[in-house]
Amino acid sequence: MPRVLLLYATIEGHTARVAARIAETLRERGHTVDLHRFLPDRPLPDLAPYRAVLVGASVHYGRHPRRLLLALREHRDALAGSQGAFFSVCLSGKAHYREQFLRQCGWRPQHSATFTGALQYSKYRLFKRLLVTAFAWMGGHDTDSTRDYDYTDWQAVHGFAGAFAETIEGLTFDVRQKPSREG
Repeated sequence: MPRVLLLYATIEGHTARVAARIAETLRERGHTVDLHRFLPDRPLPDLAPYRAVLVGASVHYGRHPRRLLLALREHRDALAGSQGAFFSVCLSGKAHYREQFLRQCGWRPQHSATFTGALQYSKYRLFKRLLVTAFAWMGGHDTDSTRDYDYTDWQAVHGFAGAFAETIEGLTFDVRQKPSREG
């Protein structure tokens, strides 16, 4: 089975939890998954050993990380040569952030999804906690900042990982060619 790179960008850690759950599902199906956190001051890992690349990122203040966008844009040819998937973690659960990000990257992965995220008040400093509380109130989310809230549909995360796994399980790979279906 192809080796999978699961690259994720996170701030408070919730996207890391989603990525870990996806990696767990893929590993249960026999895939080798390299889980790698994107850090803006470091280059992307070498994509050549991977025939399947899954990327995840969180939305903060209406945007995915700009440096991740630039890195994916720079490597879009390598990404186009592999089976790909992208997931977005966003408190509002709105797909337009994901669609805009992918359009700006110039990458068209075979699978994409948006998962509703979490309010992790315990991880916010005072100013951010106040700002997030205001956004939460406007969005109809919980505003009691004495506790955290997880709105993620974990069954949807599992289903997304399963669908991606099915896509890559029937592939054969020749290092000189793009993936092809066995048949």
